[in-house]
Amino acid sequence: MMSRQAFLCSLGSLYLSLLFIFLLMDVYARPANNSALKEKPADSKDENEILPPDHLNGVKMEMDGHLNKEFHQEVFLGKEMEEFEEDSEPRKNRKKLMVIFSKVDINNDKKIGAKEMQRWIMEKTDEHFQEAVEENKMHFRAVDPDGDGHVSWDEYKIKFLASKGFNEKEIAEKIRNNEELKIDEETQEVLDNLKDRWYQADNPPPDLLLNEEEFLSFLHPEHSRGMLKFMVKEIIRDLDQDGDKKLTLSEFISLPVGTVENQQAQDIDDDWVKDRRKEFEEVIDANHDGIVTMEELEEYMDPMNEYNALNEAKQMIAVADENQNHHLELEEILKYSEYFTGSKLMDYARNVHEEF
Repeated sequence: MMSRQAFLCSLGSLYLSLLFIFLLMDVYARPANNSALKEKPADSKDENEILPPDHLNGVKMEMDGHLNKEFHQEVFLGKEMEEFEEDSEPRKNRKKLMVIFSKVDINNDKKIGAKEMQRWIMEKTDEHFQEAVEENKMHFRAVDPDGDGHVSWDEYKIKFLASKGFNEKEIAEKIRNNEELKIDEETQEVLDNLKDRWYQADNPPPDLLLNEEEFLSFLHPEHSRGMLKFMVKEIIRDLDQDGDKKLTLSEFISLPVGTVENQQAQDIDDDWVKDRRKEFEEVIDANHDGIVTMEELEEYMDPMNEYNALNEAKQMIAVADENQNHHLELEEILKYSEYFTGSKLMDYARNVHEEF
């Protein structure tokens, strides 16, 4: 019979053998590093500081042409959106929502009208604007190492490639010496698109240098009418199939979602098409002629368009206006809390009167 000491030695040898095998598997499983300029993987936070975000708070459509699913929550909650988490206590969220209701209801008549909601939407949208301005100051400092108040395309290019894991010093030296950069096709395509956006953000007279305000337009095109036009052109270019620089309904709903592998995926795709069809027909196509022009899409995308804000206010009211009085009472907003906040409140009716 094996002694306790021999058993432990045997177990230890087995553990070391398994550990060695796992280490070998890990080494051979790692992808080969094909670029001599590559370093450690980029930190996502650093990358986000210099890359234009695909998602813009308070803007109805994403950079890639998808609808902003969180738009209603963003223009109703503003900076307070992060406070409404799915796992937070419904009672706390209910109280927060009641406080917001009282702020929107500026005439204190216990109901919210379209004009009150419009004012609130514009105020929350401006909050997102100011937040972007403050973040831009920090992001600009990250790409302006010499602090001269201007950033050249080459300076930005170096920082961008460094965020992708390339060796910053080697990249800077190669660019300085006009040497060829060994960059993969995907990264080069992103760079080309960013360069187009960079030139668009460079206000007259063009000097290929961006100051802090121009860099804000580069990261957040919703802050500049000229960049908003550029973003609209990009979206139409991606969706326009016949090259007429306009969008039909079929073009707008044909943006690929992904491969449908099962019924659940099919349902997701069907809902996606349904949402886009509704948005096209009821909101974007202002004159209802079945065609969306660049001008119509630009008006739709402009977050500071007061007319759009009023239409949005009316739509938001219509969603929860159960008594059809064209206003929202507190009970209605609490009942449809998921639409306004992304958080579903339970037992709202039982608590509303005792808390408000």
